[in-house]
Amino acid sequence: MPKSLIEQLPEIVAQGRKQAEKILESIESRHRVNLQTREVVLPARDTKEQDWIAQQRKNMQRGAFAPGQGSLLDNHQPLLSDSSAPQDQSNGWVNRLIYGDNLLAMAALLAGDEQTPSLRGKVDLIYIDPPFDSKADYRTKVTLPGVEIEQKPTVIEQFAYSDTWSDGTASYLAMITPRLILMRELLADTGSIYVHLDWHVGHYVKLVLDEVFGKSFYKNCLIWKKLNSPKSQSKGYGNQHDQIYLYGKSENTFFSPVYRPFDSKALEPYIYDDDDGRGKYRLIEIEAQGVQLTSGRKRFDFMGRIAPYLYNIDTLNEWYKDNRIYESRNGRFSKKQYLKEMEGVLISDLWVDEHVAPIQSAEKVGYDTQKPESLLERIINSSCPKGGVAIDFNGGSGTTAAVAEKLGRRWITTDIGKPACMVMRKRLIDQEANPFLYQAIGDYQVETAKAHLGRDFRIGDLSQIVLSLYGALPLPPDVNPQRNLGQISAFSVGNARGSKTLVLADSPNKLTGTATLKKAIAQRDTLMGGWDRVVVLGWNFEPSIGETITALNDDRLEVLVIPPDLIDRLKKRGDVDNLRGKIRFSSLQYLTLEPLKSVRRGEEDELTVSLKNYVLLSPEAINLDDANRQALQAVANKEPLALIEYWAVDPDYDGKVFRSVWQDYRGNTANDDDPLRVVTQATVIAPAKHGQRKVCVRVVDVFGFEAEVVTTVEAL
Repeated sequence: MPKSLIEQLPEIVAQGRKQAEKILESIESRHRVNLQTREVVLPARDTKEQDWIAQQRKNMQRGAFAPGQGSLLDNHQPLLSDSSAPQDQSNGWVNRLIYGDNLLAMAALLAGDEQTPSLRGKVDLIYIDPPFDSKADYRTKVTLPGVEIEQKPTVIEQFAYSDTWSDGTASYLAMITPRLILMRELLADTGSIYVHLDWHVGHYVKLVLDEVFGKSFYKNCLIWKKLNSPKSQSKGYGNQHDQIYLYGKSENTFFSPVYRPFDSKALEPYIYDDDDGRGKYRLIEIEAQGVQLTSGRKRFDFMGRIAPYLYNIDTLNEWYKDNRIYESRNGRFSKKQYLKEMEGVLISDLWVDEHVAPIQSAEKVGYDTQKPESLLERIINSSCPKGGVAIDFNGGSGTTAAVAEKLGRRWITTDIGKPACMVMRKRLIDQEANPFLYQAIGDYQVETAKAHLGRDFRIGDLSQIVLSLYGALPLPPDVNPQRNLGQISAFSVGNARGSKTLVLADSPNKLTGTATLKKAIAQRDTLMGGWDRVVVLGWNFEPSIGETITALNDDRLEVLVIPPDLIDRLKKRGDVDNLRGKIRFSSLQYLTLEPLKSVRRGEEDELTVSLKNYVLLSPEAINLDDANRQALQAVANKEPLALIEYWAVDPDYDGKVFRSVWQDYRGNTANDDDPLRVVTQATVIAPAKHGQRKVCVRVVDVFGFEAEVVTTVEAL
């Protein structure tokens, strides 16, 4: 007879601890997980250069950064200073939006690096809103001109989600346990965590939270009324609320009471008035009652009445002198609480008031599980001090980051879904947030391979797997020391008779770019007597890879993308044989521009950047059915630039970190009134520069694919 979930729970927690311990051990090694900055986002509604850039340059000139730190303008990323400091980009902290598995993000934040000190024990507040229900269908609807396309979750998202629910609630608990343990490591001693769940798994996760944080540090179960009217009652009472579990890390948990405004009902207790000018008051108990009597309170005499008082004698005497003690007819004492001295009604753990009502239409950003800003305002105001650090590891629509930004807190948010990261980036730009980083997990495939194949795996092992799945046989060791070269013979399936193809599987911990392609061409022409063609298989690519391929103009060179979910699929299928013939190696997409124009105007250069074309070469990599794929192809053929969701310009690209000082995205009506298209031309103002200026343009399409163009221009 299979074990019940309660019987499995001790083993689930034990395994979760082991997994977390391995991650904590790895953060001390030189092979620790790191974060790669994909973009420094400087939100701008117009084309003026942000004051923040000037401030960064001033900091560099006066040496404002601490030893070992630098400015984002010189490719350093100082991200942590004194946690008590207010949010201020000049003090070294920069907020972060991270794309990728939150477990790896936690490992990277715990590890830190030379420019990014560890956040271990430094986070004030963690709020998470993880998925609740295995039956949910998280499809993304993409509205393009004249058609709506329904995209299923990306393959990485699908595998992450199917892992979460493969064995039902047991898998869910196995997923969340090591993450909760790492979150506890990130929290400061005064920090707290809010875990937002519902009836599906909330009660089970509560048991895990008791194990990880300790039952003594359980603070509250908050009941939040999420709907104004309940769902269908055909099978019972309609569901109308979620649960939010609150835990602290120690006895010293930071908490600032929050209040809601008085309403007519809340004013009813204020019925007394001494006519002494202080107005109405209500009575507050100062003697222990009920359960409090069993807590060992000492009884003492106050004004002739012996009782177990809630306050010490000095406090009571002080209130008496200030005429704040009320004596009833039976000789009991109470404290006078004056209405005009109250901030409002103290919030309890039952959140059914209209001030945290379901999300209002003005806030909606098109994300199914979006939470209202008022809910996060209450949580952040109560549990994150001014200037403190708040993190959301299930970022979703970005409500936590957006509210933290407004309230002057520092923030980090993560999500494994590209659509979610795009929604968050647009939302923060739209509210003109302070500059923030858009980051991804460094060496994602390597870390995933280590997790699935063991920490002792080698890059060569992975290259051999990739070659095999592509249908190539490895070359002899004497000409293939890195084990990354293979061949497809003349008689292989799908290969033209009489031709020989060399295949190079590039490493997942490097960017495939110009050097790799030139080396592959040279090997094609010289290795083992030469080959008819060469195929390069890459995981990650230099931003300008499209331009590089065009410039090489070599019809005997083909560059393909290794599926980013390959390791996850190996884990699912068990071995290479089960996947052979089922893996698609897709083509790259690329962007082209009209010739850039730059005009010198005093001490500034006015740059005109115009998009020319966007080619989506990998529609087979998008999870669409045939009808949706045909609809997409029709739009791509007729109006390719309509596929662009977001684009940005860095007018002084250093070849390392992309810093966007101008952005546009679909739905942004500040630049035009068309919600389904981006503008295709930008005017960017930058400080005058003598000689050539390197300009980088980055686009992200509606499916999350990225492409870049780097070009040079000189002011006229």
